Amino acid sequence: MKPGERGVARIFSATRYSWQGIAATWRSEAAFRQELSLLAAGLPLAVWLAADAVEFLLLVLPLLLILLAELANTAIETIVDRLTSVEDELLGRAKDMGSAAVFVGLASAALSWVTILTAKWLPL
Repeated sequence: MKPGERGVARIFSATRYSWQGIAATWRSEAAFRQELSLLAAGLPLAVWLAADAVEFLLLVLPLLLILLAELANTAIETIVDRLTSVEDELLGRAKDMGSAAVFVGLASAALSWVTILTAKWLPL
């Protein structure tokens, strides 16, 4: 373990670094801003639509996972772009995989929302 902060000081530093990462992503990625807007719209809708805590989580957690995937994708793209401007098959594949993670997050959110909304308005 490298020397440094411990205990509560470490938690505060980690939180500060996390917020710096979110702010940097907000400034540099339009997709992140759009996905955060989706969460901002989806959160009150989920409160209104959800019949219970489980439905609420099934609506909100996929939206948070989209942000998680976008943050990871942005980190991958930032590192790759910093390493080289020359096209490289493996680096391109890494960027595509990050993009695929975002797509899977979006698909899971869509599936969750469509399933719950369908069950509410077209009960089987």
